[in-house]
Amino acid sequence: MTSTAHRVQGLNNDEVAADWPAIDAAEVAWLARRYPVLDADSALRWHSPRPLSAAALAEGARGRVFIKRHHRSVRSAACLQEEHRFIAHLDAAGVPVVKVLPTAGGDSAIEHGPWTYELHSPGVGDDLYRDAASWTLLTDTARARSAGRMLARLHQAAASYHAPQRSTHVLVARDELIRAADPIGALEAGLPDRPGLARYLARIPWQAQLRRDVLPWHAGLAKRLSAEPPLWAHNDWHVSNLLWRGDDVSTVLDFGLTSPTSALFDLATAIERNAVAWLELERGHEAVRIDIALALLDGYREVLPLSATRLHLLADLLPMVHFDFALSEVEYFEGITGSTANADVAWYPFMLGHAAWFASAPGQALLQALHAAA
Repeated sequence: MTSTAHRVQGLNNDEVAADWPAIDAAEVAWLARRYPVLDADSALRWHSPRPLSAAALAEGARGRVFIKRHHRSVRSAACLQEEHRFIAHLDAAGVPVVKVLPTAGGDSAIEHGPWTYELHSPGVGDDLYRDAASWTLLTDTARARSAGRMLARLHQAAASYHAPQRSTHVLVARDELIRAADPIGALEAGLPDRPGLARYLARIPWQAQLRRDVLPWHAGLAKRLSAEPPLWAHNDWHVSNLLWRGDDVSTVLDFGLTSPTSALFDLATAIERNAVAWLELERGHEAVRIDIALALLDGYREVLPLSATRLHLLADLLPMVHFDFALSEVEYFEGITGSTANADVAWYPFMLGHAAWFASAPGQALLQALHAAA
């Protein structure tokens, strides 16, 4: 399954062979016969270094188009349409999102062989963080405040959107297990429908590991989260998924992890993604930017005020916010790409290590700063 010619970002911010082959000219030609925005002269200009799918920019007489291709075991056309309907709702509400481009027949996603394709407009603004790894720190507080404001605007628009839960767990950030009174029991009940994840967990003492490193942070959360209304959210609010005009967010990209979670879940994810250098924790206190976390929070509260009760809940949710998505990555690597080594990374430093870090002095400093903001 590995493509040796195309290189992408690895889980340790290194360069590795891609799991999925790069989009090629033959695929663009096939798509051009189905998408009016493409033409026979459309040529590939750039390939994304992101590892979990294949993406590229094509340019022709009708302008630039962003092409994204998934393996059908990760996203079917119907599954992508769940994301596209949410994007369309946000667009109609005035949130500056990328446009999903339809086929000549009006479909927003199309399947061909083992692949599923979606096409988007390139968005308006500068892609300042295009090559940044997913765990790269945001270092500019003005941009952090802008990102917080835009996230709050997205939540305002999302409040009127209602749709069922996503039809997949794979590479989606969900929160059912965090909301469950017994996350281990809820996970065990769902394993028959998640064979890749079940196969991985069968080899390790996962219940004991979760009880030791992760679930102490869960105490009391389920009851408190019952008052937090479900909300369709972005769930991957990192600066590399935003376009910029100066210090202001101009376009929101990449809704691949979207699902109904909650506003606090999305905001906690934004803090985790942008304020902690997860691949450089050996730097100690320098690996966390508390000023960035507080700037994100301040920008958000300029648009949507948060009560002291909800701010305390935000801080207490932060060590658990990665829980469901870490499991989805284990499921993806073990069950789809067949990489137990990458599944180990998703389980040990991601699932267990992220939660454990919050007990360290830098992690405690971040949590205390968020509690103090209440």
